[in-house]
Formats: sequence, C-alpha cells, structure tokens
Amino acid sequence: QVQLVESGGGLVQAGGSLRLSCAASGRTFRSYPMGWFRQAPGKEREFVARVSSGGRTTIYADSVKGRFTISRENAKNMVYLQMNRLKPDDPAVYYCATGGAGTLESTYEYWGQGTQVTVSS
Repeated sequence: QVQLVESGGGLVQAGGSLRLSCAASGRTFRSYPMGWFRQAPGKEREFVARVSSGGRTTIYADSVKGRFTISRENAKNMVYLQMNRLKPDDPAVYYCATGGAGTLESTYEYWGQGTQVTVSS
C-alpha cells in the first residue's frame, strides 16, 4: 500500500507562485515515477507533470511547460510541484499519484486526496 498526502495549495494572485508538496509512505518510493494531475470544476482530471524514479527525466503538459517544475527528494520521500506565473486557467484540485506510466491517468494506481489551488485575477 502507498499513502500520498499533498499540501501547499491555497489562494494566489495571477502571476504568483505556489509550491505543492506530496509526502509518500508505504513502499519503496524511490523505485517509482511520480506524477501530478489536476481537476478543475466540471472538467476531467488531466495530466500536469511526471518525474522519473531517479528524478532525471520529467514530462510536462504543454499548458504548464516553462512555468511548472516537478522535482523529488527520494531521501525524504517527497515530490514537489513548483508553480510559477500562475494563470486563471490553473485553478483546480491538484493530485499527486504513483504507480503509473507516462501521462495516462488510468495507469496510476495510488492517489493522494488532493490540494486546492485558487488563482485570483
């Protein structure tokens, strides 16, 4: 079993920054890729970013490329999402996930409870 707990969400002005954190426990964290997804009201959950098990390879959705950075600290069982230049399109509940592959939500086995990000204009 894997437990994932996100934190760091909140209200920020457009153009501002937030850093989301995800604490993982329950299995060998460092062996698995980690992903961030988001779901806005009335929309399907969508892929945001993914980092490989070793942290060297990252993938981003086009909508966040150049603004968001995913990273991980395997020694602390943590994964982060640094979000800069937040836009009105970014508000959503953000989820971290593991046990999956690539950008496909359906392949991720374990999910956190989510953290809300709100952007004011």
